[in-house]
Amino acid sequence: MSAAPLALYRRSLGNFRDTMSIVKRRFVVRPARYPRILWSVWLVAWMLLTVTIFLRLDTGAGEMRGEWSPGFVRFTDFFTQFGLGGWYLIPAALCLVAANLTDWRGLSMRGRLVVYNWTCFAFLVLCAVGLSGLAVNLLKYGIGRARPLYFDSFGVLSLHPFSMDARFAGFPSGHATTMGAVFGILLLLFPRRWYVALAVTACIASTRVFVGAHYPSDTVAGFGLGLAFAVVSGLVFARLGFIFGQSGSKLPVRKRTFRLGPSRAPRGRIAAADPVETGVDRTQTP
Repeated sequence: MSAAPLALYRRSLGNFRDTMSIVKRRFVVRPARYPRILWSVWLVAWMLLTVTIFLRLDTGAGEMRGEWSPGFVRFTDFFTQFGLGGWYLIPAALCLVAANLTDWRGLSMRGRLVVYNWTCFAFLVLCAVGLSGLAVNLLKYGIGRARPLYFDSFGVLSLHPFSMDARFAGFPSGHATTMGAVFGILLLLFPRRWYVALAVTACIASTRVFVGAHYPSDTVAGFGLGLAFAVVSGLVFARLGFIFGQSGSKLPVRKRTFRLGPSRAPRGRIAAADPVETGVDRTQTP
């Protein structure tokens, strides 16, 4: 192996080990303090909403399949593609690869902070979108609900557990799960604009109904699943001090030092940022 690839390999391995060391130390040193969220109440509300949508809308959606105008179907088919997890997972993975190959010690303090924030953001996307994607695929193939494309043959509630057939992978919707996770991330990062994020992500999730791939209850169930994974990921990140800080509020609060662009703050303010963000991990302070 020549000198340049060997040096790159050593840098990559060193960065990976440093990152894992920081995560492990922070899990040990920082207290396991999480806000008290009434998960059971939210779970019951989510299940009741899903059941209500199933009873009120699913049969009508099955009967309406194929009745939408071709132009509207093409319109929704274009936007439904943005529910694919690859749009979010691939850039996040590439960002992590680039950060892993970066010589952090050669960066300025300001540049190091930007790379650090992008690395944390990519990890958050991978956790929220990636883990919820794994969960929804286990659920949908385990439940085996027939898609509305086969409404005439199987009806609104036909279950074929573990058939491993795409025809019977309707509940929950994978695209809607991705949109729920994206909404959760935007909710945590931009809580004052939650209604904009909800409108956009919910509209994209709803396109799965109009293209005939899912029933309304499939999308509601998936959206809630993705949102839950995003919130849990944010809580874990807040404990570790990545992106969010621990506070008395119900949801993690974004740190002032978290910016995905170059900071315009004075040098003194950057120097006072989170120790890890300036290149030193002093995990003794929670």
